Amino acid sequence: MTMNERKRVRPQLSDEASSYVRALIMSGSLRPGTQVRPEVLAEALQISTTPVREALQSLRVEGFLELVPRKGFQVAPLTGKDIRDIFKVQALIGGELAARATHNATDKDLAELEALHHELIAAAARHDDALLEEKNHAFHREINLLADSRKIIWAMGLVSRYVPRRFYSSIEGWPRATVDDHSKLLEAIRSKDAATARAEMEEHLMHSGELLAAHFDERVAAEGTSDESPGLARV
Repeated sequence: MTMNERKRVRPQLSDEASSYVRALIMSGSLRPGTQVRPEVLAEALQISTTPVREALQSLRVEGFLELVPRKGFQVAPLTGKDIRDIFKVQALIGGELAARATHNATDKDLAELEALHHELIAAAARHDDALLEEKNHAFHREINLLADSRKIIWAMGLVSRYVPRRFYSSIEGWPRATVDDHSKLLEAIRSKDAATARAEMEEHLMHSGELLAAHFDERVAAEGTSDESPGLARV
């Protein structure tokens, strides 16, 4: 492998590790205070420890981890209230993007959103969790791009780092809520009603945040206060 090839590969591995640990933390699989050992994470992801250490340093800067003397990396304090606060910020930004997207959406754009929504409904009906999450992400991404507001999209990207994509469909109530919420949001966009689109997006994201926060609180409570890690292999 050449030097240029290594430079291209390493950031991808580091990003993969960062995303993996974020999801574990936000889902409650890694509780606050749990040690995160680079070698264990590297083994779970089947990569070397170098990109893992880079990922953990990045997560420390983002506030997900703390570096404790003589103990290494530990999951930073996190509560259901913190998750609700994060989603409140995301809802405010997402509402603005939805309102702008409503003004900008053409018939072709609307057809694309409707196609994604129908694919999402079909995935939910088949209990295809991976496809459901993929179509949900694509639906929101399309709305954000339609807003044509680079700096606001950039801000949404920062906040969205705290919002894992990989396990939503396993949260009770989320698949049904997603289908219903998207239907109302799509109707507002179809009607060119920017104010309602803003409100529906804000309500949708706050609803998702409440489901995640409740899931997080329940999982942490169920697993008790043991310092033992619940494992890096599951979300």
